[in-house]
Parts: sequence; C-alpha cells; structure tokens
Amino acid sequence: MIGVDLHTHSNISDGRLSPEMLVDAAIAKGIHTLALTDHDSMDGVVRAQMAAQQQGIQIISGVEISGQWSRPSTKKSYGVHIVALNMQAPDALEQLLLKQKKIRAQRAEEICQRLTTCIQKDIYNDVLAKVEQMPERITRAHIAQTLLEHGIVRRLQQAFDLYLKQGKKAYVPFVGPSMVETIEVIHQSQGVAVLAHPTRYDLSATNVRFMLELFAQSGGDAVELPQRSEPAGTRQMMDRLIAQHQLKVSIGSDFHGEHMPWLALGNVPELKTGQEGIWHSF
Repeated sequence: MIGVDLHTHSNISDGRLSPEMLVDAAIAKGIHTLALTDHDSMDGVVRAQMAAQQQGIQIISGVEISGQWSRPSTKKSYGVHIVALNMQAPDALEQLLLKQKKIRAQRAEEICQRLTTCIQKDIYNDVLAKVEQMPERITRAHIAQTLLEHGIVRRLQQAFDLYLKQGKKAYVPFVGPSMVETIEVIHQSQGVAVLAHPTRYDLSATNVRFMLELFAQSGGDAVELPQRSEPAGTRQMMDRLIAQHQLKVSIGSDFHGEHMPWLALGNVPELKTGQEGIWHSF
C-alpha cells in the first residue's frame, strides 16, 4: 500500500461521495496523501482540507481540467485531461475554471436538448436536481444516470454507447483550452501539471506518443502511470516514454465511488526503478 492517491473525485463533479466522506474513506484505506481533483472545479478542496484537520492525512489541492490538443499535420482536435496539483497562488487557475464552468453548463444544456429530440423526453430538470441546481457541475455521468433512472437505458455504459460518446447524436465536445495554455496557467498558479490517464483516450499508440511529446515540450511536469488493470505492454510503453522525455510520474486511482470497483480508492500502480514521484516535490 503506497498511501498516495492523487486523482479522485467527489460529488462536486461526478463522484458519489462528498468531499468529507471521501476523506473518511481515504483514511480508512490508509491513505496519507490525497488529492481531490474534481472536473474543472476546486470547490470541494477547502471542505476536504477542513475535514482532514488533525486526521493524519494531507490533502493536496487539485483539479482535473478538460482541454484539447491537436497535431500540426491535421485539423483534428483530441480531448485531454490535465490534472493540476498543489497550487500555491491559484488566482490564474481560478479564472480559467470560471470559463470552464460556463462551457460545462452550456454543453450540458445542449446535450439534453439533443437528447430530447432522440428520446422524446426532456430530462434537463432531473439532471439539474442531481447537482443541486448548479448546471456548471453537470457531467455526462449525471446525464447517463438520469437516462438509467428513466428506463431509457438498462446500464450506464449503454447511455454512452447509444447517445453520449463521440459520434453519437447527443454528443457535444468539450471545447476547453489547449494543452499549452492549460500548462501555462497551472505554472502561473505555482502548481504542477500532470497528464491524466494518457492511455485511456482511445488513441492510437502513435497519437499517444505524439500527445506525450507535446506535453513534455509544453513544460508538463508528470504523467500518470497506467492503472494496474491495464495490459503490461501499455505500462512498458509508458515507462519508455516517461524515461525518454525525463518526466516525473503521478499515481491516482481516478476514484468516483464504489459503483466503479475497477477504480478503487488507493489502488494505484507501483513505481519502477528510476521513476520519481511528483508528490515528493510538494
């Protein structure tokens, strides 16, 4: 048990636990260093830090930022998530997050409008109820859960497969900042930039390599190691790329709740010889 988990979510975004409950769960798991990294929001960080006082656990400020990158040779953009950690002067990042929240709210409303055409039912108000009437907190997971509760789909994944993932009728891309801009803002905020789950974007191996090279050239600090459940070949590829670009590593479960047991809190990969954990610099 490493005791470090630098990628988790609370119900401020699409997790199931409140920030306070997440801290309790982490303590029960023997975690001593935890980062709360909700999607495009740091609203739960202070709550988590308050809950952790005198509990023997360190809460690292964090957020998972939705952005994009592209190859110069093509016009196609690809989504990417950059985890920002340990911000010491977060004003610049907070300004970016205000823009992100507006994009997220507009995107959620447009998705629900497209779904109304598909399923002949308006579920937007029911989705809003899941996030305390705060549209900037809506994620596709909330919309999928609402579709399940209405009996439109039988499983959460079916909501994505039929309506919500790229290429489907209700899909709306999240047009966030570029990878370069995101890293710059994180550094302005005196934080570190981590490339989140690089092998889970449904990219070819060639594009994974290009994405990681761009991340390194743009001043990125660390790369999340692949989950334990990913193939050994995937981990070997990432280890080579991390060494090639002289990047530090981060470890995180991407925990959302017990309903996703394959992303269990504290279940993070081991470092290989020569790899340096980004948390040692905090």
